[in-house]
Amino acid sequence: MEKKNISRRSFLKIFGAGSVTAVATLAGCKGGNKAGVQAAEEYKNQVEPPIGKMTYRENPKTKEKVSVLGYGMMRLPTKVNNSDEFDQEMINKQIDYAIEHGMNYFDTSPVYCQGKSERCTGIALHRHKRSEYFVATKLSNFNRDYWAADKAKEMYHNSMKELQVEYLDYYLLHAVGGSMEEFKGRYVDNGMMDYLLKEREAGRIRNLGFSFHGKQKVFDEVIALHDKYHWDFVQIELNYLDWDYANEISNNNVDASYLYAELYKRGIPAVIMEPLLGGRLANLPQYLAAELKSHAPERSVASWAFRYAGTPEGVLTVLSGMTYMEHLKDNLLSYCPLVPLSDDEMRYLDKEIAQKIVGLENIPCNDCKYCMPCPYGIDIPAIFVHYNKCKNEGSLPMGVGDAEYRKHRRQYLISLDRVVPRNRQPDHCIGCHQCEPHCPQSIRITRELHKISDMIESLKRDPLGERTV
Repeated sequence: MEKKNISRRSFLKIFGAGSVTAVATLAGCKGGNKAGVQAAEEYKNQVEPPIGKMTYRENPKTKEKVSVLGYGMMRLPTKVNNSDEFDQEMINKQIDYAIEHGMNYFDTSPVYCQGKSERCTGIALHRHKRSEYFVATKLSNFNRDYWAADKAKEMYHNSMKELQVEYLDYYLLHAVGGSMEEFKGRYVDNGMMDYLLKEREAGRIRNLGFSFHGKQKVFDEVIALHDKYHWDFVQIELNYLDWDYANEISNNNVDASYLYAELYKRGIPAVIMEPLLGGRLANLPQYLAAELKSHAPERSVASWAFRYAGTPEGVLTVLSGMTYMEHLKDNLLSYCPLVPLSDDEMRYLDKEIAQKIVGLENIPCNDCKYCMPCPYGIDIPAIFVHYNKCKNEGSLPMGVGDAEYRKHRRQYLISLDRVVPRNRQPDHCIGCHQCEPHCPQSIRITRELHKISDMIESLKRDPLGERTV
């Protein structure tokens, strides 16, 4: 199947836009006070989502009803005065609110939130009846030390211990896609696939699948193993930018249209990650956000992306990492119930908005933090997010020809120091490249950090903008 094999017309047919009824739905995780204040301000007039209106999808294997909105436990709230300490009380509160409003799918990993996500998730969920939720976690054996069978099994069993459960509803091979040699080393040659298949047969794993980041060739080979392994679900990145432009943004990424079609024709449910591309589709340039608002003033910018990701009938659930209660409520409003996108709305996102975003040529960082921690302390995602934000707002200092160079220069340098401590800025990168193999977007991280570092050095030496940055 070629990259563009699914046309927009086929896409609408598969998705069923306009025909689906409304009643049918890696290390890091640092939060900040400032972000919380901004979230509260943005949603200060937010309407309370209704109870009892969640849209569900049926798992074709178990026939269980899964909420179309799933909770990604990757960006958990932290204490106000300590961004390294997670706020368990708030985590409990948000999970209680989510379950009250019909959400029942919770996704975590041993490596999320500095290795603390599973424990925090387990504490919060254990306070509820086991029948009220489905929990998903992953075999995140990226480190070669954990390719050994005993280490991989230890990680698997520790997940159940941390989550305080006797079985896992959904278990994933984490971040498949680098190479088949890696896939075989992590799961096949060490006997882990045989072990996990037996665990599924015994009922300790109810659904077995994998999450995908990487090369199409690897995806094709792993999905071809469906006859052997009988994948119960697959987690893919899908949003209105990645549908047709993932490969254009990053050569090693695969368009969501291709991934979804391959799963759909095999009847494999898709679990969706990155519906907002790490927040990029919620924090659009002001002119694009205003354009979306003009079409639907009552809806948030983020809701467009969530409705897009939730519309396909082959999607089981859409994961969202919701750090703040305001985000949780807004996402619930998109799925309580889900109102599928119309044909016109689909074309609008594809032809008007997505193409304009591609034209921005930002660093395609989703703030997933898989590149972290950097051995030299660099806050890679924060640096990239700050750069993209300034570029989108048109406040990136451009040197010669920039009428507001002095203003933009001062804003950039001051705001960077506020967002990223000086000892964690790009000039500390020594070019070890340890981060790059972990990036799902295949960003040449070292190159981008050095480019930004050179730009910062030029700004510091050129207060008058006499040279082009």
